[in-house]
Amino acid sequence: MTGLPPSGPVVGGFAVGEQTVLVVDFGAQYAQLIARRVREARVYSEIVPATISAEEVRRRRPIGIVLSGGPRSVHVDGAPILDPAVYDTGVPVLGICYGAQLLAAQLGGEVARTGRGEYGRTDLEVTATGRLEAGQAPRRAVWMSHFDAIATVPEGFSVTARTADCQVAAMEDPRRGLYGVQFHPEVAHTEGGQRLLERFLLDVCGARQDWTTSSIAETATEAIRRQVGDGRAICGLSGGVDSAVAAALVHRAIGSRLTCVFVDTGLMRADEGAQVEDAFHRHQGMELVHVRAADRFLDRLAGVVDPEEKRKAVGELFIRVFEEARGGLTDAGYLVQGTLYPDVIESGTATAAKIKSHHNVGGLPDDLDFELVEPLRSLFKDEVRQLGTELGLPDEIVWRQPFPGPGLSVRIIGEVTAERVALLQQADAIVREEIRLAGLEREIWQAFAVLADIRSVGVMGDERTYGHPIIIRAVNSDDAMTADWARLPHELLERMASRIIGEVHGINRVVYDITSKPPATIEWE
Repeated sequence: MTGLPPSGPVVGGFAVGEQTVLVVDFGAQYAQLIARRVREARVYSEIVPATISAEEVRRRRPIGIVLSGGPRSVHVDGAPILDPAVYDTGVPVLGICYGAQLLAAQLGGEVARTGRGEYGRTDLEVTATGRLEAGQAPRRAVWMSHFDAIATVPEGFSVTARTADCQVAAMEDPRRGLYGVQFHPEVAHTEGGQRLLERFLLDVCGARQDWTTSSIAETATEAIRRQVGDGRAICGLSGGVDSAVAAALVHRAIGSRLTCVFVDTGLMRADEGAQVEDAFHRHQGMELVHVRAADRFLDRLAGVVDPEEKRKAVGELFIRVFEEARGGLTDAGYLVQGTLYPDVIESGTATAAKIKSHHNVGGLPDDLDFELVEPLRSLFKDEVRQLGTELGLPDEIVWRQPFPGPGLSVRIIGEVTAERVALLQQADAIVREEIRLAGLEREIWQAFAVLADIRSVGVMGDERTYGHPIIIRAVNSDDAMTADWARLPHELLERMASRIIGEVHGINRVVYDITSKPPATIEWE
């Protein structure tokens, strides 16, 4: 994806010619959400850095550009700006929040420090019929998050909406195809927000709405064939939906020249190794090499407590095992990975701070002896699930709950040992079984257990215990970029706690994590 530093040659940017919308990222927490909303309108979008030049825009030939919000003020030294020549390319532009203020400031308007911001739900009044506001309710609720405000619009612009504290909540210059809104149409709390975005995409940009799972599969398949050519590839198969869909795409592109390698690290969920082998070898017809390497991974993690070091250790050893697993496939020069866009964002990019290194992004060794094939690198999780269904993968794979690449090593706080892994596997199996028995598998994005590196006093059978706590984590999300803690029924939580304490030796306390993302991440490490 443009603007994202690849770790090697990558397949994953979907070249769809003139049907691409570029989302310029000014460091906003909502930049990824804007891109998703555009895709929900069945129009392909890519996130690009604010440093993109007018020359690069012309080369890319997008049908539209969306300027994201951002945490800075346009008055602050060093605040990100856009190459002003972009406005002269003839490509329609929609500025959102900071993007609207920048649009106004760069084209001769005035952005004022009002001393009074707007945050959260705000009532919007449409003051003039414009292209984006046409058909919208004259008054509706929108989501605001700003301190500065546009005081004077540039020449040629007209004001189409306002709020009590913002006289320029929406502006437009249809002649030049330039539009700006102070509110956030990409946020679900904004009434008519998706409709406004679609008016920009369809009425202003002339989008054809041809971004579908079928088009994704076709484009990715052709890109894989171009990259791999007559070569051979191996796929690091974890059993999760990401690597499974990546494998299915590559298998569709190069057939028997793909060999899947499932490395059983010993850090998998209970009985998962057998499930993976059955699903892919017997039912999908793919060549599968099952490498049992639990002892090697546990030895490598001995004494390691820092989560970043865990991820890097697992990532490096994965690659070494893959290299060894080539065996007679001496001409296998390509490694397929199920890297997703959230993985890339959290591992750090030119416009996003590093949250944590993912083993398949930030954890790769410098002396990687493969060329990477990452057909899902531009996709969000919900798009990957849709693609998996399109490719004919069974529901038990497509809807398997997300699982971190480093496995249970990042759900064990502190040192990873065989005993701790076994203990966590038992507790995690209970959590997942109770979720299934409650009929919540499709409703809960992710539910799992975490083993904390602390101990607490308890009483069991009239005797004092000094055992570990288990933390239950359950969240709902659309794309893993943001998540909210799941409101599980108290009766369900009680059953989980009772079973874990009663069935897992060494656990005497169960707690429930009610933190959303942000400020937390979904995983504990």
